[in-house]
Amino acid sequence: MVLWLSGCATTPPFDGRVEILTTSREQPLIGADCVVTTNAGSWTVETPGYATVGDPNGDLRIVCNKPGYRTSELIHRSRAGRGPSADGARVGVGVGGGFGGYSGVGVSLGIGLPVGGARGDYPFQVTVDLAPLK
Repeated sequence: MVLWLSGCATTPPFDGRVEILTTSREQPLIGADCVVTTNAGSWTVETPGYATVGDPNGDLRIVCNKPGYRTSELIHRSRAGRGPSADGARVGVGVGGGFGGYSGVGVSLGIGLPVGGARGDYPFQVTVDLAPLK
């Protein structure tokens, strides 16, 4: 006798918390200071850490700083109010300046697959990449 079990893989409901991680050159980077902002307010997080942002309310913006690295920003464009066809694209822009003439601008684009219902579209986890000044 063969018993077949099948289940439906579901994503747990968004609990209002977003985990903020930082990397540099594809390696974990701890101790960056990040400011997480939505239309509901602003939160300061040291990575790795969590920001309790509550229900999705506008775009999710994360700006991270760490001495020796360029400031980096990531924006998760909210689908709220734009209907179920929005793709949840994320755009990140990093701008940095430094000593001895070092400066730079970086732009990255990531496409996110929509997960969950129309109400909750913030990711459970966000990774911001910081480029070294040198």
